[in-house]
Amino acid sequence: MKQILLSFIFCNFFVIAHSQTQEKLIRNFYAGFEKKDWSIIASQLAEDFTFTSPNGDDHLNIAQYKEKCWGTSKFFKHIEFPRIMVEGNNAFAIYDITTTDGKIVHNVEYYTFNNAKIKSIEVFFGTGVHYPGNSGK
Repeated sequence: MKQILLSFIFCNFFVIAHSQTQEKLIRNFYAGFEKKDWSIIASQLAEDFTFTSPNGDDHLNIAQYKEKCWGTSKFFKHIEFPRIMVEGNNAFAIYDITTTDGKIVHNVEYYTFNNAKIKSIEVFFGTGVHYPGNSGK
């Protein structure tokens, strides 16, 4: 009975620690946007990372992601996470970007992880004028 209880405790500890690691990767990734530091972002990404969005981004690799998306960091003032939900090697994050002009952008992202790195991000957002860098066209 003692071994079963210890096994249960150890498994729960591993699951909680794993979830905290995934959540920390997400938070660190966006800290790079807040700090305008690409190296922080890049250090969170797996070599085969891909990024997908409804804005015409279909599995962009790291170089394509940096070229197309990194420029929006100049509009990021602060990021808050009302909710991050981790299950195994997958997570959803709901976050609010406060832009440099005081607007709030509300997004949801789906993450996959591999070897303690972010393997993919799929973002869900509206393409309206409030997204940082969007001219509204």
